[in-house]
Formats: sequence, structure tokens, C-alpha cells
Amino acid sequence: MANSRKPSRSSGSAPRRTRTSRGGTGSGSDAKGGRKSGGSGSGRQVYPDADRFNSYTGIRALLNPIWCYHGFRIAVLALTCFGVVMVFSSSAVTMISQGSSPWKQALSQGVYCILGLILGWVASRVPHGTYQRYGFGFVCGSIVLQLLTITPLGVSVNGNAGWIGIPGVFTMQPAEIVKLALCIWMPSAMLVAVERYEQLGLKAYTKPVGVFVCTLGAVMVGKDLGTTMILVFIGVTSLLIGGFPGRWLLGVGAVLAVCIALFVIGSPNRMRRIMATYQPCTTDAQQDVCYQAIHAKFAMGSGGLLGVGIGNSREKWNYLPEAHNDFIYAIIGEETGFLGAVMVIALFAVLGWSLVCVALHMRHRYVSTVLVCITVWIVGQALVNIMVVVGLLPVMGIPMPFISAGGSSLIMCLVAAGVAASMMRAQPQIKAATATLGS
Repeated sequence: MANSRKPSRSSGSAPRRTRTSRGGTGSGSDAKGGRKSGGSGSGRQVYPDADRFNSYTGIRALLNPIWCYHGFRIAVLALTCFGVVMVFSSSAVTMISQGSSPWKQALSQGVYCILGLILGWVASRVPHGTYQRYGFGFVCGSIVLQLLTITPLGVSVNGNAGWIGIPGVFTMQPAEIVKLALCIWMPSAMLVAVERYEQLGLKAYTKPVGVFVCTLGAVMVGKDLGTTMILVFIGVTSLLIGGFPGRWLLGVGAVLAVCIALFVIGSPNRMRRIMATYQPCTTDAQQDVCYQAIHAKFAMGSGGLLGVGIGNSREKWNYLPEAHNDFIYAIIGEETGFLGAVMVIALFAVLGWSLVCVALHMRHRYVSTVLVCITVWIVGQALVNIMVVVGLLPVMGIPMPFISAGGSSLIMCLVAAGVAASMMRAQPQIKAATATLGS
């Protein structure tokens, strides 16, 4: 009788498939945060966290860090390109009236745009640890540049001594660099202060608070109230997220409020602008301190739903001062109407939402705080600019990020976007996606 017993596995021709243990000698070596795929033998890294992409379905897709990363980049590019178009539209008449080419301001803005995109790309390739390591030197250098505004190199524009350079040849606004430097350094300083708080008490916060006050003082020397307000937003945000004691934070806020109030009261021109915003304008004021605000409202009101068309603004015919700069949003409202004005707000909302969502996904405290500070700077400044144009805040000379004419603001906003992109890639899912796409 033939033997019906099944042959043993050792006698068969096909070898038994063995399971590879963790860290064993299988086809792929396991590693937390990334492992090599073993099926194709290509050696390309695959990150397990990237598999969570499919878990964001429906409304939860808005929380997907990968979508937020690409949404942020799209919003920045859309705002920048739209800004170049609107700078040309709003400045052409002014350039012609000055005897220049109608393309002059637009070409300059285009050059600043290209330079800013290049510097932003470079900033996006710098590891976030490098920013944390050299942030103090960056903020000190920015303060030194800001103090140059009170030297013979300083240039005064509309009563604000916030520029340095040679008039008619080259000028720059160091305060824009101060904003980015504060966003990069102060979160790092707060992490160190929190670690030392149990040993040193409030003395641990001497350095971050002291440098913050120095940045405010350096900008206030140039009588730039608008930039001072944005720096206060950034600094208070960093103190709040960084763990500064609540009762002392209220004290710091009260001191800052008193200092800003004294700064405003000490300038009759600022007081007139504030009173003109919240009180009816007299006949004389309509041709003086209220003139810019009134014509901004004329522009916004005449836009209707769809606007009068790009290039067809009436207020840009030298009726509205600074139409291509601080009040470019009024021209946007006039030429593109309610829909165009809302589109700009929506793009800033996408930008802010993307940064905050990625910050909430981040485990690295420094990176998340930097992202929130950049959000407060860019989105907060955009909101202040819009509120000035529609008459909710007094005129204070704050440009709209990415859109207003001016090299310092545009370049530093694009560099800040590059820094934010570098920080966002510290998130595991974004890191996996960008490593796969090579972006």
C-alpha cells in the first residue's frame, strides 16, 4: 500500500517563506518614521505616516496636513501674481502723470517678485533646526538695521523715518526684516525660558522680553505705529503660546497699551487721524485728514458685485493717494467688485487655516509656535490693512502682504512663506509627501 503520508516541507522543492522580524534581514528594513520598500527593490523610502492620507475624507479633508501644505503654497502664489497685476493697474496712471512709463512700477514689482520667490525657495530648503540655532543673531542684526534709520542713512517717507538707503536709487524698510526675525527667534527663546523658569523664576524671561522691547523701541523711534502694532501681535502671541505666566502677561499687555497710547497722544497728526475715523469729518477735514479714507470708500462703493473691470478704476486717476500701495485693496474692490474683494480675503483665510492646521499637527513646539507667529503676522497685517481701507481703523500706513507695491514687504513676505514651508515639512506626512514628489 502506497504511503499516504504528506511529504515534509524540507523535502519539497519550494523553500518555506519565512517572516522577517523587526530589524531582521528581510527584504525591507523597518524604521520608525520611514522604511525602505522591499517589493520593487528600488530603495525608495516609504513613510508609514503617509498612509494616513486616506483617513481624511469628507469635511475632514480640510484638516489634511498635505492638503494644507499645498493649499498654503497655492495661496501664496495666487496672492503674489494677483498683486503684480493689481500694482500695474493701480499705478499706471500715477506713473504717466510723473512722466514715467506706465510699466515702471509693475516691472519693479515683477523684479521684487522674482527675487522674493528665489529667496523664499532658498529659505524653504534650510532645515528648521538652523533657524532655531541662529535666530538670536538674526534678530540682533535686524535691530541694528532698524537703528540705522536714525542715522544719516535713514530716509523719511510720509513722516515715518523707517527706511534706509539712497533716495531715488535704493531704499529698504528694515522693520520687515524685524518681523520675520522676531517670528523665528522668540519661540526658541521662550522654550529656553520655560525650562529655566523653575530655577530662576521670572528672571528666566528677561532675555525674550528684553529683546522684544528692544525691537519695539527700535521701530517706534521711526514713528511707525502700524509696524509697532504688528510686532506687538507677534510678541504677545509668542509669549502666550510659549507659556509666559498669565498674570504677568496681562501686566505686560497693560504696559504696552499705555506706551502705545502715549505714543499716539504725543503726535497731533495721529490724534487727528484717529478722531477723523470715529467722528464725522468737517468740511475742512474732508480735504485734509479725511481725504484718503473718503476716496477709499468711494472706490469700494462703486465696485458693486463684479466691479468696473481691471484697469477701469476712476479713483486711481490721482484721486486716491497711495492707490498702488497701502490702499490697493480699495482699487481691488472697485475694479473686481465684491467678489474680487472676497476672493482676496478667502486666499488669506486659506493661508492662515493651512498654517494653523499644520501647527496643530506638529509635535515640535518650536516649529508650531513659529508657524502661528507667521500666521499672526501675515493674516493679521492683511486684516488691519482691510480694516483701514473700509474705515474701521485709522490710517496707519500698513501694506497688504504679497499685494501692495514695495520691495521690502513683498520680498520678506515671500521669504517668510519659505521659512513656513521649511517648518511645515517637519510634519511626518508632509515630509513623506514632499520626499516622494521631490518638492
